[in-house]
Amino acid sequence: MTGNLIEAFENGVVRTDGFHHRDHVHLVWAYLRTMPLLEALRRFTEALRRFAARAGKPGLYHETITFAYVILVNERMQRTPGVSWDEFCRLHPDLLSWHPSILECDYRPETLGSELARRVFLLPDRVGSGSPPRTVGCDTIGSPGRA
Repeated sequence: MTGNLIEAFENGVVRTDGFHHRDHVHLVWAYLRTMPLLEALRRFTEALRRFAARAGKPGLYHETITFAYVILVNERMQRTPGVSWDEFCRLHPDLLSWHPSILECDYRPETLGSELARRVFLLPDRVGSGSPPRTVGCDTIGSPGRA
């Protein structure tokens, strides 16, 4: 199924309406199940740019958010190898929430809202970022798979 999902996305068969955050994460998971991180990142970002353009919203693509989620999904997959999509969702529900987003723990709103972050990947800029598990404010974010 993962190959079919990727093929449909890359060939423009996936509908642009009704394709939400959870669908994006599922697609990233599928890429990472079938290829190494850097290849998955390259192919997913290329396909996502085409997807946004096809939806008539080429400016919607956001490099920092895209790269960060691909890297986070990859990290979680490495911590819980071989689990099904359903099990991955059960173990890592924080990755599936768009508002609030797990990235809010690592990035200031003005950073993610910047044109620079939209164009290029920016490293997290909140104090204490990358220190799992999170405890205050982001208490449930990251804890299931960030041992």
